[in-house]
Amino acid sequence: MIANTGRKRAIAKALTALLPMAPYSDTECIRTDASAKHMKTLPPGIAVWLATIAHVRHQHSQYESLLGEGYDRDSARFFVVGEINRTLTRWRATRLLDPDEDEE
Repeated sequence: MIANTGRKRAIAKALTALLPMAPYSDTECIRTDASAKHMKTLPPGIAVWLATIAHVRHQHSQYESLLGEGYDRDSARFFVVGEINRTLTRWRATRLLDPDEDEE
């Protein structure tokens, strides 16, 4: 339980540092995703980053629409980088998505 509480605190701290102006409804979804079982082995900062990018991609971009139009995953991801970065910028993120790097 103590380790779990420490991890929750570390995720909260990483989330606040990365996204100081993100809306509460978004940060709660990101916090939940970053705390998911499959993220448990990752450092909190990386878990928060990956959860953030996935959340913004699926909730604040045209990614799903592009997939529905027949684009493959990599192409759809390429085309939404600008939308993702605009959202991150609105939230005053301390990091943006670099299209030339892996998300990790």
